[in-house]
Amino acid sequence: MNELQAILEGFESSQKSGEISFLATVVKTQGSTYRRPGAKMLMTNTGRMIGSISAGCLENDVFEYTQQRMSDGKPIVVTYDHTASEDILWGFGLGCNGIMQVLIERLETKSTPNAIAFTQECFQKKHLGIIATVFAFEGGVDVELGSRLLLYPNGKIITDIKDANLIQSLSADTQAAFANQKSRVNKYQLPLGSAEVFIEVIQPPTPLVIFGAGDDAVPVAQFAQALGWEVTVVDCRANETTRARFPLPCDVILSHREIIHKQVFIYAHTVAVVMTHNYLDDLEILKRILPSPARYIGLLGTKHRTERLLQDLGTKGIVSTREELKRLYSPIGIDIGADTPEEIALAIIAEIQAVLTNRNSNFLKNRNQPIHQSYQENFNLLLTT
Repeated sequence: MNELQAILEGFESSQKSGEISFLATVVKTQGSTYRRPGAKMLMTNTGRMIGSISAGCLENDVFEYTQQRMSDGKPIVVTYDHTASEDILWGFGLGCNGIMQVLIERLETKSTPNAIAFTQECFQKKHLGIIATVFAFEGGVDVELGSRLLLYPNGKIITDIKDANLIQSLSADTQAAFANQKSRVNKYQLPLGSAEVFIEVIQPPTPLVIFGAGDDAVPVAQFAQALGWEVTVVDCRANETTRARFPLPCDVILSHREIIHKQVFIYAHTVAVVMTHNYLDDLEILKRILPSPARYIGLLGTKHRTERLLQDLGTKGIVSTREELKRLYSPIGIDIGADTPEEIALAIIAEIQAVLTNRNSNFLKNRNQPIHQSYQENFNLLLTT
């Protein structure tokens, strides 16, 4: 289960038990920080904390704000400056050299727009969503701290922002975020002032389809579930004992290669791993999924075996396009010297994560750019209406 899923479940639990819940969200960072914008932590008045916004250094301090500064229920923004030498005196000693701004708000089930309910809907219906949150403003901008604009996949917008100029700019920028699937921090210069907004992309859990149910597929499913991905295992041998071998809540499909296309559906956000250890099964599976919109297709086996599979598909009149082959990764996994099933599974999941985040899976010590480059590029971006 990933962090956001745990927070959603924690909030649901807190409502059933009658607890008061607060949410802390990192909305802006500058310089080097442990977490980046979008990191969240749920807190309750009973002291429960789910998620994190740092390496464990700030969580208790943020919780104290919910107890001492939020009796009126209004959101606040707290700034932690780790660049100052006084940071050591305050006792944080974070080891970072950056500034972090954290929005803390009390969660209300009946609030509109409701970011928690919206996020839950994105997860349940498996679609992207955009949440734009105002965390700072100056002048006569007609907004309040914590005001939001929510964007649905069909273009529907829900907002409590009243400033027409800001709504116009956010409508365009949230659509852009929906297209490029990148969260960002924007600063808007408006006729009566300015506003800073965190535009957050809500991604539903990654759907992973594993074709093959051998012993080496089990750790792949386990690692994927640890990341909160939704895992489907397809057993082409239709062995009834397979269900018991894979951890819940894996969806296990008992099938045969001739009917896979009737039982398994691949979508644009799907990632697929083919590890049946059966040449004819792999041939039929590739025939079905190479033309699909899958984001990633990993194939277990040597380069020579993969080339032979593609050649055999070609003799059947199935010739893959360049774009389709770009999404095919074989041999599968990043080069970490993997040998055991668990090591191989780690290499596979790491490669998929790198593909999903558009990274090259190189050593961070060799990276000359900031680790979270996509956020650094967007700091202090000035947009005009």
